[in-house]
Amino acid sequence: MHQLYTAVFEPGFFSSEPVRVALGVGAMVAIVSALVGVFTVIRGQSFGGHALTDVATAGGSGALLVGMSPLSGFVLGGVLGAGAMEMIGVRRARGRDLATGIVLGAATGVAALFLYLDTTSGATTGATQQILFGSIFVIDGSTVHYVEGFGSLALVLLGFIYRPLLLSSINTDIARARGISVRLVGTLYMLVLALSVGLSSLAIGTILSTALLIGPAAAALRLTKRMGWTLAVAASIGVGATWIGVLLAYDSYYWGSSGNGWPVSFFIVGLVFLAYLASGLPVVRAVTGRRMPSDLNVPVVER
Repeated sequence: MHQLYTAVFEPGFFSSEPVRVALGVGAMVAIVSALVGVFTVIRGQSFGGHALTDVATAGGSGALLVGMSPLSGFVLGGVLGAGAMEMIGVRRARGRDLATGIVLGAATGVAALFLYLDTTSGATTGATQQILFGSIFVIDGSTVHYVEGFGSLALVLLGFIYRPLLLSSINTDIARARGISVRLVGTLYMLVLALSVGLSSLAIGTILSTALLIGPAAAALRLTKRMGWTLAVAASIGVGATWIGVLLAYDSYYWGSSGNGWPVSFFIVGLVFLAYLASGLPVVRAVTGRRMPSDLNVPVVER
């Protein structure tokens, strides 16, 4: 048993403060991303989530340029981008895609400018790596409180709009007939999505943050039939992939003789991808009882 323990956990893993911070921040980010991601997939707004990552890139790189925390830039940029997409994108899906494309193009141009200015400034060394690929092992302890605050806000808002959001995601006409303000619900959802993207950008970078948002949710929707279980499974996959990714990244410093570890974002995204592939295997579906032909069926809502 001791040999197995030492083979899995390299020396100092549990006593390392950066590891403890990474595990705590990673868990919060994974839970928020997975829960929001379920609604993102059901609503067919994965493209919108991806667009917000580019907006977060612009916000994070702009924040570094003026000496602010990248997290504040990620969140502020995501909120502004989400608001712009909601204002431009009227009600139809075609208008929503148009708004997403406009915001995506503008954000990419601004992000390119800010990253260029960051890399040519001596005060922001390593900005491109930090923004695009995350820095979960070097997150300052004071940032944890902001992560907890933004994460808690996202979860509270999601819980507040849970029922109307689910109904409007499935059928907007029925939602309107029941007196639900679909526009207001959609606006609040975009705010929650922006917070989620901002948090995941801090953990694994803006380029890869969509993986935590979409991957666990898509896998859970393949495996479960009820909304409660879908949310629980998605969160479990997200947290599991993040924690195992942190462990593998830490252990990778002891692989070989170079002493250079592999990026944690690579392991997290790779594990999420493997989880999604595994969710489609016949043996896995047989165990979970999920035999529907469609990959992404809308779960049953419990009363």
